[in-house]
Amino acid sequence: MTVGFSLHKLENGSNYLSSSDIQSFCQLESERLTSQEPIFFARIVYYDCLLKTHQEVINYRQDQSPFSQKTLAYLRSEVWLTDFPPVFTINKFQLKDFSSICYICPIGYRNQKPEYIQIITVETLAESLELYIKRSAMLLGKYVDIYLDYGRQKNEIQLLEDILHRVGHQLRNSLGLIGLYAHNLCLGLKENPWQEQATIISESIQDLDTNLNELIDCGQSVKLRVALQDLRSLVVESVRNLQPLINEKQLKIIIPDTSTILKIDRLQMKQVFDNILSNAVHFSPNSGTITCSWQIFQEEVLIKISDQGPGLSPEDLQKIFTPFYSRRRGGTGLGLTIAKKIILDHQGSIWAQALSESGAQFSVILPRPRTG
Repeated sequence: MTVGFSLHKLENGSNYLSSSDIQSFCQLESERLTSQEPIFFARIVYYDCLLKTHQEVINYRQDQSPFSQKTLAYLRSEVWLTDFPPVFTINKFQLKDFSSICYICPIGYRNQKPEYIQIITVETLAESLELYIKRSAMLLGKYVDIYLDYGRQKNEIQLLEDILHRVGHQLRNSLGLIGLYAHNLCLGLKENPWQEQATIISESIQDLDTNLNELIDCGQSVKLRVALQDLRSLVVESVRNLQPLINEKQLKIIIPDTSTILKIDRLQMKQVFDNILSNAVHFSPNSGTITCSWQIFQEEVLIKISDQGPGLSPEDLQKIFTPFYSRRRGGTGLGLTIAKKIILDHQGSIWAQALSESGAQFSVILPRPRTG
């Protein structure tokens, strides 16, 4: 059950992954394998996308003496690996100077090298044990795939942080100059009918500067300014900001009456809901419905926001959180990427899915503060 829960969390984008996590997972699997008679040695080779190199985990049965360094060097050389069999198949290989039987079950092939489970036994494997090894390889393969996706996401987020940092400071310089001229206009237009519009320009620039600072902070991975916040109030505030367009399209917004308290950075989390709801409003048909819902569990809350728009294609689902990918005309393609980074910073998860009839749904899992 623990392994299943871990995989579920990883599939939905959890940010707890590290090199030690996958190594611990492989260690657990190798221990399970060597607990099965007649297996006395298990070796798992996998590609670590964060360290950018192949790693191995070795385990012996409790009554088995470790191999010599020479023997281990021979196994690692893979000179005995004379061909590359299909993944998730059990294959017997002959080892030099070994009376024991060697099996491998490939997990995949990455960076021109195989990933596999290697088993050494004192006798031929029973069919049931072969099936057990295949299932172990498939589970491990799934874990490695999710880990690889996490590595890609981490690189994308790093790219986004670099871009936000560089572009943000360039915009700040220009915005500061415009703000200075706007302030001078306000001072020079006293008792003039145009002063009100100049004041609006000046105040708008201050708002832009505040938003830009928040964006730069997000890109610099600063410490979250967390406090207890009401979930429903935050969603209602995001909806209120979009009210002019909601009224124009005559949309119906459904929000639960219930709520819960979250320990979050309010400004950053509001940006998440702003981005998701803005997309929902943009893609919704006239007179459509946007539904917000949440399920409250003991340690987390599952938030869902769905619309009745054109939905998401397979390409959308694959790239929707990728920097600069956007289906909105004039969109920057950064909104959902930033939203995902904020959710990850909050130890949460976010994913998108196409609804069976029409429309898209975004789901967010956030931890709830512990009580007592």
